[in-house]
Amino acid sequence: MCGLTGFWQRNQADDPARLADMARRMADQLTHRGPDDAGTWVDPGAGLALGHRRLSIIDLSPAGHQPMVSASGRHVIVYNGELYNAAEIRADLEAAGVRFRGHADTEVLLEACVRWGVGPTLARLNGMFAFALWDGGDRRLTLARDPLGEKPLYVAERGQTLLFGSQPSSFFPHPAWRGTVDRRALAAMLALGCVPGPGSVFEGTTQVAPGTFVEIDASGRRRETVYWSLDRVAEAGVRARATPRSDAEAEEALDALLGDAVRRRLVSDVPLGAFLSGGIDSSTVVALMTRHASSPVRTFTIGFPEAAGRAGGYDESAHAAAVAAHLGTRHETLAVDGHEAARVVETLPAFFDEPFADSSQIPTVLVSRLARAQVTVSLSGDGGDELFAGYNRHVVAASVWPRLEPWPAWMRRAAAAGLGAVPARGWDALARALPARWRVPQAGDKVDKMTRLLRAASVEDFYLALVGADPARALPVAGGAVAGGPDPGGLGRWIDGRGRGLALAVDRVRAWDAQGYLPDDILTKVDRASMAVGLEARVPLLDPRVVAFAWSLDPARLVHGGRGKAVLRRVLARYVPPALTDRPKTGFGVPLDAWLRGPLRAWAGELLDPQALKASGLVDPDLVAGWWRAHQAGAPGLASRLWPVLMVEAWHRHWGPRGALR
Repeated sequence: MCGLTGFWQRNQADDPARLADMARRMADQLTHRGPDDAGTWVDPGAGLALGHRRLSIIDLSPAGHQPMVSASGRHVIVYNGELYNAAEIRADLEAAGVRFRGHADTEVLLEACVRWGVGPTLARLNGMFAFALWDGGDRRLTLARDPLGEKPLYVAERGQTLLFGSQPSSFFPHPAWRGTVDRRALAAMLALGCVPGPGSVFEGTTQVAPGTFVEIDASGRRRETVYWSLDRVAEAGVRARATPRSDAEAEEALDALLGDAVRRRLVSDVPLGAFLSGGIDSSTVVALMTRHASSPVRTFTIGFPEAAGRAGGYDESAHAAAVAAHLGTRHETLAVDGHEAARVVETLPAFFDEPFADSSQIPTVLVSRLARAQVTVSLSGDGGDELFAGYNRHVVAASVWPRLEPWPAWMRRAAAAGLGAVPARGWDALARALPARWRVPQAGDKVDKMTRLLRAASVEDFYLALVGADPARALPVAGGAVAGGPDPGGLGRWIDGRGRGLALAVDRVRAWDAQGYLPDDILTKVDRASMAVGLEARVPLLDPRVVAFAWSLDPARLVHGGRGKAVLRRVLARYVPPALTDRPKTGFGVPLDAWLRGPLRAWAGELLDPQALKASGLVDPDLVAGWWRAHQAGAPGLASRLWPVLMVEAWHRHWGPRGALR
C-alpha cells in the first residue's frame, strides 16, 4: 500500500530539478501512506513528474522501488495497491518471454500493461489498486482504479496543468492548485456524511470512478473506459439465477470462493492480522484465516466499556473476544473512553483531507493504530453488508417495501403520522422496558426510518430517505440553506443511472449501496484510517469472484426470516457456533450523543461558536447554533446532524491555512 501523486504541465518543458523537487513536495504530503521509501521520476521534455511514497509489503528490497521504469524504458508507473493473482500473471508473462528483475507486483502490473495493453491487463487483475502509467513514446498518461473503489485516485485540471494523486492534499503544494469549495458537494456531505463520488469537495476536482481507466494525451483529450461495471455483473448474476441451485450447493460454493479469496490475501512479506468485531463478516474472514494460516492469527478490536448496556449497543468487544477464543486467535482489545476519542478526533482532518463524517471513523482509526503496533497488513470484513443484503434497508426492500408500495398514499401518511407522534427517546425508553430477548437496539432511529419509508413515493425516495438527510429538513449550508425536497444536496448521484436493469427493489438498493455508499463512505473510511498509521487493509469479501457469486444468488438466499446474509451465516456456522454471532446488527458505532455532552463538548463548542462559523463561511451559524443548544439541553437525535458540521469546520480549520483553499 502506498501513496502516489504527480502532475503534467502539458506542452511545457521544464527544468528536471524543479520538476523533481515539486513531485517530492507533493509526495511528502502522503508520507503517512508510505513511510518506508520515497521516489520521483520526471520527463522534462513533456513537463511530467511522478512522485511516490512506499509502504513495503511484497519484495522489501530496492527492486520494488517506485516510480518504476519498464524494461524497455518507455513506460513508467506509480502504483498503490496489491494484486492477489500476481503469481499467475507473472507466470503467463514469463511464458511469453518477459524477464523480471524482482518480485514486486508493481513490476508484474507494469510489464503486463506493456505486453498486453492496459484494458486487457485490467480485465485479468484480482486486487485493489490505483495507478498512473506514463507512456513516454506516445506521451500518454493512463489513470486507473480498481473495480469496487478500494483505492482512491483524484484528478484536478488547473489551466494546462493536470494534477493526480491518492489524496487531494498532495495537490496543495503545487503552484497551479486553486481550491474552491463545491457548495453542492458540501451540501451532499452534510446529508450523507461523505462526499459522493466521482466528485470532490473541491470544484474542478474529481475521482477516477471505480472500474474505470482514463487516457489523456498531450492535447488534453481524455478517453474514459469502463472496464468493470457492477451493474453489468449484477445483471449477469440475475440471469444466472435461472439455473437452479440448492441451499447446500450455494453454501459450499461460497465457502470455497471465500476461502480462496482469504488465502490469496494472506500473501505478505510482513506480519499480518485481522480486525474482528464479532459480527458475521469479520468472524467469517477470521475463521477462514485460521483455516489457511500457518501460525496463530492476530486479531484486534475496540471496546467502549462506558457505553456497555446502553440502548445503543455500542460495545461489541465481549462478542469479539468470544469468537476469538473459539477460533484460537491471539486477540487484543483496546478499551476506549471519551477522552481517548477526543484525542483521536483532533487528528482526523490531517488524513481525511476532504470533510468526512461517518463517526465510525473514530474506532476505525483506533483499531488500525492498535493493529499497526504488531502487524503491517490487516484483513477486514467490509463489503459483506452490501453484497449479501446485511443492512436493515435490504431486509425492508425485500420483505416490507413490496407490501407497503400498494398502500394508498393517505394510508401511508396516516401511519407515518402515528409513528412520528412518539419521539425517538420514547421509542428508546419502550425498547429498554422490554425483555432482553425482544429488545431492539436504537429503536428510536429505526422507527424514524420507518416513518420516512412510509412517506416514500418510490423505491428511489425510500432509499434516499434512509441513507440521506430527512427531506423535510434543511441542510445548513451558508448563504441560504439548501432546501428540502426529494433530493437535498444532489444525493441522487448515488442512484442516477445505476441499477436500471434490475427489477427487484432489494437488488436495486444493493446496487446503489455497492456503487455509492461502499466506495464513498466505507472504503474511504478504511483507506484513510488504515493509511493514517501505515497499515494495509485488505478486504477479501470484495474479491470480484465473490461479488459475481453474490449477485447470482436469489434474494431468498440472502434475506430469510427477517434477516439478511442468510447464506453467509450458514458458511460461518461451519466454523463458529451461531450462538456467538447471532444478535441484532449494531454497526461499528460510537456513543456520540454522550461524548458531545461530555469529553468532546469543549472541542465542539469552540468549532460551533457562531463567530467561528461566520468566519469560515461554510455553514449557517444560526441554524447550527440552535441545534447545538438543543443538543446540550438533552434533545435526542441531533448528534448525527452536528457531527458532519463539526467535521466540515475541523477540516476547514486544519487545511485552510495549509493551502487547500486559495
